Amino acid sequence: MPYVAGRNAVVEAIRARQRVRRVLLDASTRENDASLRSVVETAAQAGIPVERVSRARLDEIHPRHQGVAAEVAPFSYTPFSGLVERVQADGASALVLALDELQDPQNLGSLLRTALAVSVSGVIIPEHRAVEVTLAVVRTSAGAAEHLAISRVANIVRALDDLKAAGLWVAGLDVRDGVPYDEAKLDGPLVLVVGSEGSGMRRLVREHCDFLIRLPMAGATESLNAAVAGSIALYHVFRSRAHRAPE
Repeated sequence: MPYVAGRNAVVEAIRARQRVRRVLLDASTRENDASLRSVVETAAQAGIPVERVSRARLDEIHPRHQGVAAEVAPFSYTPFSGLVERVQADGASALVLALDELQDPQNLGSLLRTALAVSVSGVIIPEHRAVEVTLAVVRTSAGAAEHLAISRVANIVRALDDLKAAGLWVAGLDVRDGVPYDEAKLDGPLVLVVGSEGSGMRRLVREHCDFLIRLPMAGATESLNAAVAGSIALYHVFRSRAHRAPE
């Protein structure tokens, strides 16, 4: 049975109204703990049962449960066709984050948290050789994963082609090549592709990008963590659009 652990992650899972079956609360918790009381109230408002269990039971679920966990149904991915519909509805403001074989749950969770903050239309991850939306991912994302349209696709290159056909440009985030990110035109409907932690984008994915962008760096650091680099690029797109002159 899958679980979500941690106060923020549980609250966001409940608010997403998708998959929480019951909330498990540390039986030794003090009644005046405001943070946990908020979890209980949120569950009550959604009609979700709360069950008090031993701390040992919660420890079995996750070592950093913060006194609360939620029993949930498996994560519900958005069909790719549904993501395309969202993109078309968003028009010129459409923004999709495509992750090419990202491996680390912490990196995926961090990028999903950023993605929600900048109002992406959706997120694409491969079905194979890539991290899924797990408990660790939901926790790292502080519950953001529950509010995003995340689609798993069998072939990310084909998905990029379909998004191009829907009117989006595809920008690949590269370590060495490409236009400096703050000099690129990123204010139209866009797919931002972030590669894996070790080798970046695969060759075929890279070749299917319309253009490449890079983050200029000084000093001995060769490249930034995938989540850091992707988040910087996402925020730049967000700020570029915020300052775009009205048409």
